Amino acid sequence: MDPFEEYRSLLFAIAYRMLGSAMEAEDIVQEAYLRYRATLPESIRTLKSFLTTIVYHLCIDHLKSAQVQRETYVGPWLPEPIITGDGASRLSPLRQITDRESISMAFLVLLESLSALERAVFLLREVFDYEYTEIAQITGRNEAACRQLFSRAKKHISEHRPRFPASPEAHTKMVGRFMEACIAGDMDGLMSLLVEDVTVWSDSGGKVSGAARQPIQGRDRVARAMIGNAARAPEGTTLEVIEANGFPALLIRVKGQVVGVLTLEVEGDFIRAIRNVANPDKLAHLNLPPPPVRSGG
Repeated sequence: MDPFEEYRSLLFAIAYRMLGSAMEAEDIVQEAYLRYRATLPESIRTLKSFLTTIVYHLCIDHLKSAQVQRETYVGPWLPEPIITGDGASRLSPLRQITDRESISMAFLVLLESLSALERAVFLLREVFDYEYTEIAQITGRNEAACRQLFSRAKKHISEHRPRFPASPEAHTKMVGRFMEACIAGDMDGLMSLLVEDVTVWSDSGGKVSGAARQPIQGRDRVARAMIGNAARAPEGTTLEVIEANGFPALLIRVKGQVVGVLTLEVEGDFIRAIRNVANPDKLAHLNLPPPPVRSGG
């Protein structure tokens, strides 16, 4: 087996967390492979560090160009969802996730608030357990600077993480209760699940008619929007509970076609944020099998 394959999953995991895009992460891993193949083996001291350095630089360059594109992006931007757990492809490099929280939609959004360099240093140290000497070599910074960058990033992340994250079991129950309340049009039931300043972000990239282009905030407004959307759903709309980004989520289809992945950020006994990715470009890579056909009428 090509020695590169031992690190493919790691490189994808780093690139996906850096970029928030599975398709772009795959492109970067492929480019890293091509550069690796074009390098004389005797010039590579440590393959893991060599490959990580390539991926780091490719991600930094990509983020610089992406920043320009984001300025013209229509509506809120959210990371590309990925299917994890049993629903993931057997070939998925993120099929087995040991650290669910670091792949969650909420965490990926939080990473967006760091600079690209802070994000890289934080991920390499906190999530992937690289030594500071390695991180310094990869980023071209000295160790002291890397420690300072990590400390600043960790402080920012800690201040904005949920203080009381829900257990996987509680999260699963909350997704079920949320779905039932929306379908039933149960305004009071839905309101009881939401924190007062709950926010909904919907990423359609301006490609879905009727999609909100601004975040919706506040328990009453959010509950009305969610129940209104459910009531206006086109014929043939189905909801499935799946695992996306390490946590239970809702997969929305219309006549079998995936049109949205909705994730909940649950803190304690309440939902504090709802994120819906509806941009068809960000759903194209999911390649999910059609839902099972139900018998009877």
